[in-house]
Amino acid sequence: MDALKLISNSSLKSGVPVLNVGDTVRVHVRIKEGDKSRIQVFEGTIIAKKHGGIHETFTVRRVAHGCGIERVFPVHSPVVEKVEIVRSGRVRRAKLYYLRSRVGKAAKVKEAIR
Repeated sequence: MDALKLISNSSLKSGVPVLNVGDTVRVHVRIKEGDKSRIQVFEGTIIAKKHGGIHETFTVRRVAHGCGIERVFPVHSPVVEKVEIVRSGRVRRAKLYYLRSRVGKAAKVKEAIR
């Protein structure tokens, strides 16, 4: 078991910013189309974080054209190029699933003063 922890800790990606639930982030994702690859940006609010260590993931939600879109990104995936924190949110929950049923300004998260 300790050998598994050593392997997982050594393969963790360095330079990952501290991501918190409620933060608005811009995720740069590498997309492969045929033999070419490009970077696509997905911006939204982190509504959940799951697992930990090498398996850590975070769920980002945004509303585009009136339709809610959620994507789950592994933190240490080579597909995720970088994660920029646009603004940090002040929340009192670990999971913000209640934002799914909110529309417009009610779906906003207050900004944390840091």
